[in-house]
Amino acid sequence: MKNIILLAAILWLGFCSNGLAQKPDEVEEKISAIIVRMTLDEKVAMCHAQSKFSSPGVPRLGIPELWMSDGPHGVRGEINWDNWGYAGWTNDSITAFPALTCLAATFNPQLSFEYGVAIGEEARYRKKDVLLGPGVNIYRTPLNGRNFEYMGEDPLLASKMVVPYIKGVQSNGVAACVKHFALNNQEKWRSHIDVQVSDRALHEVYLPAFKAAVQEGGVWSVMGAYNQFRGQFTSHHELLINKILKGDWAYDGVVITDWGSAHDTKEAALNGLDIEMGTWTNGLTFSERFAYDNYFLAKPFRDIIKSGELNEAVVDEKVRRILRLMFRTNMNRERSLGRANNVEHSRVARKVAADGIVLLKNDKDFLPIDEHTSLTIAVIGENATRTMTNGGGSSELKARYEVSPLEGIKHRFKNATIIYSMGYASGPPAYGRELPSGLDADSLSRAAVEAAAEADMVLFIGGLNKNHYQDCEGGDRKHYHLPFGQDELIRKITDVNPQTAVVLVSGNAVEMPWLHDVKGLIQAWYNGSEAGNALADILSGEVNPSGKLPFSYPVKLSDNAAHYFGQLSYPGDSIRQHYQEDILVGYRWHETQQIKPRFAFGYGLSYTQFTISDAGVNATSYLASDTLKVSCTINNMGQKDGAEVVQVYVGKKDSKVKRAVKELKAFEKVYMKAGSTTTVELIIPVEQLAFYDESIAGWHIEKGRYQLYVGNASDNCVYQTQFRIK
Repeated sequence: MKNIILLAAILWLGFCSNGLAQKPDEVEEKISAIIVRMTLDEKVAMCHAQSKFSSPGVPRLGIPELWMSDGPHGVRGEINWDNWGYAGWTNDSITAFPALTCLAATFNPQLSFEYGVAIGEEARYRKKDVLLGPGVNIYRTPLNGRNFEYMGEDPLLASKMVVPYIKGVQSNGVAACVKHFALNNQEKWRSHIDVQVSDRALHEVYLPAFKAAVQEGGVWSVMGAYNQFRGQFTSHHELLINKILKGDWAYDGVVITDWGSAHDTKEAALNGLDIEMGTWTNGLTFSERFAYDNYFLAKPFRDIIKSGELNEAVVDEKVRRILRLMFRTNMNRERSLGRANNVEHSRVARKVAADGIVLLKNDKDFLPIDEHTSLTIAVIGENATRTMTNGGGSSELKARYEVSPLEGIKHRFKNATIIYSMGYASGPPAYGRELPSGLDADSLSRAAVEAAAEADMVLFIGGLNKNHYQDCEGGDRKHYHLPFGQDELIRKITDVNPQTAVVLVSGNAVEMPWLHDVKGLIQAWYNGSEAGNALADILSGEVNPSGKLPFSYPVKLSDNAAHYFGQLSYPGDSIRQHYQEDILVGYRWHETQQIKPRFAFGYGLSYTQFTISDAGVNATSYLASDTLKVSCTINNMGQKDGAEVVQVYVGKKDSKVKRAVKELKAFEKVYMKAGSTTTVELIIPVEQLAFYDESIAGWHIEKGRYQLYVGNASDNCVYQTQFRIK
């Protein structure tokens, strides 16, 4: 009784103080006092699921359950306890925020923080302790079905955007869960494909955003991936988790499996896995009394500890991490109650969407469209009306509302005559399979062409739609072109009405054989609840487009580095694959191989004109401990307020190792009034110019001459200079 009273006092002190603000030593003392009072069964129970989205606490000691929810663009609707069906709640609708490709396209870390705060508030309101996002796997191929959940092809951009997102979410006492650690860069064969990649590419391209999430963002949980790396599954991986994540990076949080990504009890126990979720067992099929006891970190884990094969200290270390997570989340009584579906969240969603939309082509100022126009506008395309918050796999959402592009256009251009024609049709969303449409494709196409011929201008709103084999978890795209006959339909439309702009709703690059025939092109992403309003903001010019592409658009698929090297590079031979492009991912490949992209990384137009001038650096030579400061003058030469993203790249031509021509090392988004001028200074610590030296298994700053580039896209650098590292 005395021990129970003492423990209750310890827990009460932990509950009533701010778990985020307590001194680490005090928290660790409380955790130690709890662990010594737990039974082995109670410890093991905390290391695996008890339902689809929760793991157990210890009721005897007042330790709560841990509740998780899919993200990263919103809090998923409530799922049944034991299966993937929806629970049928009527109060689990939420604000749908733009997909992370859009967030990355904003190039705006402050906006990423606002996004994180808002989605964290919604998770907290829904009583979630862990939000399963954000994702920072690198965009390696435009066929990856899950690219829309990630932050593009550049490790610096992903790093700079993920940190404020994490801090925003966790300011609510909800853990962000950065995923998928690591090298989960395709959905095809994701559950077993064995990735072979050099140490250099691993550390320079695929790990930096995870490292930033841990060391700068202080993320409280990390999700493992499904795939293998060098013959070992990544959710319990000696090198990735034990040595790098928990060793080199000193990560003190929890490692959670992706759902079903654990494969072996002893490997899971010894190689860093803390909580096992979603493992398929026969128990779930045959209604065994409590199927979760069959998980690798359940009874089998307990049994090998009791047999003496593993020391109980192994489970103690996992429980310590889980309790540490709880003191930061559900055992922190100072955290807020959260909010959901409020006006402020809608404003954030709309702001992010508008800020991330990218204007790719605008012949003779075809856009914007006068808000008071009386023209007849034909809006053509299924994506003008199709909901995009559902589908896509685990990131599907139950949005309280979703403004479609057609709704947004009709509401904005009230004096115009709006004609809508579907044009093409896909089937309904279905995870893991394609369902055909029952509509006649020829009839839809003919009606769309007739509508286009009657109109003064056409807005074709197409792209992908989060169906299986499009932008969807569990399957990569089958091809690079637009599905459902859209390429041919656009050609027919421009034949009868050349006054046509295309709006692509997608999370991936697509082939564009019709590009020279259209007057305007907009990349609009999956933009959630406020998608239609944000698009109307851009089309009308109320918001000046300022998004920049977070990944390169190759002209043809073979121009992409992963595809250039053939099947063994992507998708592999079904057993393993080799990242043969090594460090030359995305624009690094295009620049180094001199393969012109359709649209370059960092590219995006505006309705005003910016110039970058008077660029310079603060010195001509530096030591490794120095900081390089780049300054330049930005002029808004046009008649509209707008924003430009200044991008600084660095390269080294005479390096002793293979290097890209240039790599992004700093960027800043600058909002400016029409006709104004401002000076921008960007900071680059010289240590960020190091390469990963495989001969020493560490970072090395090479001496000698470097090239510095300043511009507004990877292929449009208007200023170059040299400097030396001594």
